[in-house]
Amino acid sequence: QVQLVESGGGLVQPGGSLRLSCAASGSINNYVMGWYRQAPGKQRELVATITVSASTNYGNSVKGRFTISRDNAKKTVYLQMNSLKPDDTAVYYCNARRIATQTNNWGQGTQVTVSS
Repeated sequence: QVQLVESGGGLVQPGGSLRLSCAASGSINNYVMGWYRQAPGKQRELVATITVSASTNYGNSVKGRFTISRDNAKKTVYLQMNSLKPDDTAVYYCNARRIATQTNNWGQGTQVTVSS
């Protein structure tokens, strides 16, 4: 089981960019890594996932604007967010899903606010 710590959130103007990081306490080589978000009054939704072989999947609302990547040596996953919109405002959570057991680990979340 890995512990996850997100960083990089903050306040940004519409059209701006942010880069989120998720640092794991141990190896992520056997995990599918992902980012999810939850806005006030809404359910948590998929932002992006990346497999061990670096195949990616994105939620429809972020395709073409967000990019997920991973650095297994640094035990870190990133989310580059460009062309941010007010609707992207949410708490962003890092997720690690162990392939063998399908168990999930979650970070504590980082707030992203897009506002002028």
